[in-house]
Amino acid sequence: MGFRMTRPLRFGDCDPSGIAYFPSYLNILVGVLEDYFASLGFPWKALIADRRIGIPTLRLDLTFSSPGFQGDELQFEIAVRGIGRSSLDLEHVVSANGKRLWTARHRVVATSLDTHQSLAWPDDIRAALTHHLETTDAHDPAA
Repeated sequence: MGFRMTRPLRFGDCDPSGIAYFPSYLNILVGVLEDYFASLGFPWKALIADRRIGIPTLRLDLTFSSPGFQGDELQFEIAVRGIGRSSLDLEHVVSANGKRLWTARHRVVATSLDTHQSLAWPDDIRAALTHHLETTDAHDPAA
């Protein structure tokens, strides 16, 4: 997979039993996506403030395999699976301690923050995303 990062599962991400509270994963995932775009050279602050581009989620399909526990080091992997005119299809794999915790198929869309309509990916962003496009399904999220 193209992008990898690690983030701890913190006390505030968990329920009283110390198990990850699944809505917290969504908040964490937004931060990982923000870090991914920054790694491509497109920090969200600049996209939002300067270029007036938003990247909202259109669809998100999560499959949970194992629980995460407070203190786990979560390993996030993102693969670009498809790029449309304004859409971007991503695959996320999240693991800890060598065990897969959950996977997600995620579609985001480039939008104008002025008109709130979809817009074509600007050429520089499209080029960076295309460079990371994985055309084979080498990583089976169902495994």
